[in-house]
Amino acid sequence: MKIIPLSEYVLANGQAKTAEALGVYQSAISKALKHKRKVNILVKENGKIEAEEVRPFPSKSRPDEPDALATP
Repeated sequence: MKIIPLSEYVLANGQAKTAEALGVYQSAISKALKHKRKVNILVKENGKIEAEEVRPFPSKSRPDEPDALATP
């Protein structure tokens, strides 16, 4: 298995092809790149790809939401 940052994979393959391979809209790829999300593409031995996002733990869904894990 090979791990490639999303930005590098898109440079080599384009947003449309990347989106199709991941089963998402091209706009999702564009938005992830625009917001500089840390997404890695996992290229499997059979050529299929998956994506995973690297995020800190614990992570908030949105900055404006109260922390669900906070205790009073």
